[in-house]
Amino acid sequence: MDIEKQFNQIAHEYDSNRKRFIPCFDDFYINSTDFILSNIDVPKRIVDLGAGTGLLSYFWYKRCPTAEYILIDIADKMLNVARKRFEGVENVSYQIKDYTEELPSIIFDMVISALSIHHLEDNDKIKLFTKIYDSLPSGGLFVNYDQFCAGHSKMNKWFNSYWENQLYHSGLTKNDIELWKERRKLDRECSVEREVDMLRKCKFDSVECVYSYQKFSVIIAIK
Repeated sequence: MDIEKQFNQIAHEYDSNRKRFIPCFDDFYINSTDFILSNIDVPKRIVDLGAGTGLLSYFWYKRCPTAEYILIDIADKMLNVARKRFEGVENVSYQIKDYTEELPSIIFDMVISALSIHHLEDNDKIKLFTKIYDSLPSGGLFVNYDQFCAGHSKMNKWFNSYWENQLYHSGLTKNDIELWKERRKLDRECSVEREVDMLRKCKFDSVECVYSYQKFSVIIAIK
């Protein structure tokens, strides 16, 4: 379980370095979430896939404190950080498991995920999207905040080069950079266009990229 091992290794440093690794942090996490919430009713139950330290759920919780949250991750130490973040909050629960194998059996009306699904091969992405679609009610939402490659190899080199140069000047330590390089070996990025096409083929009624900044984009799919 390479993903589990590597993310457990950096669990406690993960949040403190997020703004360094994601130069568009506020737009990516906060403003995109605000945009989505301005157009929907408050969800009743939200499933966060690859929830890690609960960072994405935290931004949703700030706006939707009455919703129930189920945080799923394969790395137990990452979820331990989430437990501390939501200590005393009764409407947040946790499941340590591989979400590609199964989703929660209880009813939910929304699925969110941040910087996790890009670790899957395209065939596994499609299988997951199909499971999500089948599990959501009519009108249910799936929102993926993720890391993508460009649609063309030359432009992808530009994206990667610019991102890496930013990281070297961001205040990250040499060890942070080395661990990031190891995690990058686990990435199986697709382009935004490819993922939008996958979701449409999985029968989602409305699919749109609602935010994009080079490597980082937010895609919403409505059943």
